[in-house]
Amino acid sequence: MTPISVTLSLHHGAILNRYAHFEQERTCSPVPAQKRISFQVVRDEVKRRIETRIWPQGSLLPTETQLAEEFNCARATVNRALRELAEQGFVERKRKSGTRVKKAPSKQAKLEISLTRQTVENQNATYRYSLVERNVVASPGWLSSQLSVSPDSRVLHVICMHYADNRPFQLEERWINIDAVPDVEHADLQETGPHEWLLDAAPFTEAEIAFCAISADSRLAEYMGTTAGTSMIQLERTTWKDGQPMTFARMTHHPGFCIRTKY
Repeated sequence: MTPISVTLSLHHGAILNRYAHFEQERTCSPVPAQKRISFQVVRDEVKRRIETRIWPQGSLLPTETQLAEEFNCARATVNRALRELAEQGFVERKRKSGTRVKKAPSKQAKLEISLTRQTVENQNATYRYSLVERNVVASPGWLSSQLSVSPDSRVLHVICMHYADNRPFQLEERWINIDAVPDVEHADLQETGPHEWLLDAAPFTEAEIAFCAISADSRLAEYMGTTAGTSMIQLERTTWKDGQPMTFARMTHHPGFCIRTKY
C-alpha cells in the first residue's frame, strides 16, 4: 500500500495527507483506557509497531510521558517496558537523546542448560552415570588463569561418563574450586554427577560457555567408543557464584550431537 500512496502524492497531495492521517491512527492502535495496565502490554505493543515498521529502524520513539498518556499508565510502567526492549536488542536508549529503534534490531538467544540426565531421558533413552576418576590436585597454571585463582589453590578434578541406552553420550571433565565449594571435597559423586550435585548444593549465578568443534584424540575416542579423528562438539563452561569462580568443565558429546536454541 505504501508504494501506491507515494505515487498518488505527486498528483493528489491533499488526498494523501488525509490517507496518511487515517493510516497512522489505524496502525498505531492506541490501547483503550484501562486500570493497572501491565508493562508487558506496553512492551508487546511497542514491539509490534517496531516489527511492522510503523516505527522504522532509526526512528525516535515518543517520550515516556507521551507513551504513558497513550497507554493510560504510569511512566514507570513505560520505563520498564522500554528497558526490556533495550535488553532484547529492539531499541537503544540514550540519556537526553530519547529512545530509538535500533537500525539492526537483534534478539538474544536463550540456551537452556539442562542436566545430562534430563537431556537423555527427553530422548526416551535410559540414562546411566559412571564416575571414572576423582582427585584433589593443585590448580594447574592454565586453570589458575581460567578461574583467576592462585596456582596453589586446591581443586577437585572429576572425570565421569554419561550414557544413553548404554551408549557413550557425554564425557564430562570438571575442575571445582574447593575454596568456593568446600563441601564438594567429601561429596558422594558415586551415584550423582558433579553438575547435578552442584546445582543442588551450590547453584551458580553466572556462566560463560564456549562451543568448540574438535577432532577426537585417542583418549577421547576410547571413552566415546569411536575412532581418533572423529569430529565432535565440546562445550567449555566456566561458572561463578556471586563473583567467586566455582568450576571449569569440558563436556564432549557423541558424534552427531546437536544443540538447539531459541530466540
